Amino acid sequence: MVSAHVRREQAWQAIRRGLSQRRACALIGASRCNLGYEPKMPAKNGIVIDGMRRLSGCYPRFGARRIRVMLSREGIVVGKERCARLWAQEGLQVPRKRRRRRIAARVPRIHAPTARNSVWSYDFVYDACANGQQLKCLTVVDEYTRECLAIDVAGSIRAARVIDVLSRLISVHGAPRYMRSDNGPEFVSTALLKWAVSEGIETVLIDPGKPWQNGANESFNGKFRDECLAMEWFRNRIEAKIVIEDWRAHYNDVRPHSSLQYLTPTAFRQSIDDCLTTAIDS
Repeated sequence: MVSAHVRREQAWQAIRRGLSQRRACALIGASRCNLGYEPKMPAKNGIVIDGMRRLSGCYPRFGARRIRVMLSREGIVVGKERCARLWAQEGLQVPRKRRRRRIAARVPRIHAPTARNSVWSYDFVYDACANGQQLKCLTVVDEYTRECLAIDVAGSIRAARVIDVLSRLISVHGAPRYMRSDNGPEFVSTALLKWAVSEGIETVLIDPGKPWQNGANESFNGKFRDECLAMEWFRNRIEAKIVIEDWRAHYNDVRPHSSLQYLTPTAFRQSIDDCLTTAIDS
């Protein structure tokens, strides 16, 4: 089955070769009324495609779903199927990483977050600058709101510095009930455990060799590396701190999060606070 658009193009090719309009339409099976029709969708799609190209240049690691959310913020409303079709048509798909399939039993999550500040998770991400300086980044995430509370960047981070970062966060956000981490030496040190006991915080250590038990932070670290560390070129550690802090603000305030119905972590937290305020007032 040949579409009307293709038949119209074939009819015009026949006309350009010397056939009359009546004869060309009769041979190809096209309607003479449609010869002068100008499709309106290319003009409508052009606005969407221009917006997609511009946003994909700003956020090269975003896919069609997040770009659709960003377009809606600019007043360009487009359906899921149409957005995915135009995204694929323009070849803007993000290359997928081929991952080795693993077969593992599904383990129930221990101390799943139930509210804001119920579970914080923290871990380290490593990178390097162009001048050879090593980067060690301490990432702290609220598992319920998905908000990145801090990314501390330094050349070396010991238990004492971890305590300083967590103490500063508690003074701003309040203390969590649980702190989830792996069994790294910074997280199992005597000083950190004593500090957690004094603050009334319970530590939750994942099993060795099972990073998926700290899934929220591992997921964030993957986005952090994919959208920031892999995309930026740091000349020195000072520049890295500035750029990484800007990306953290963008992650919390601008980037739509799929697990939060494409709200930003800050907007999701604010919605929780508004609900609590309304419940208290009523």
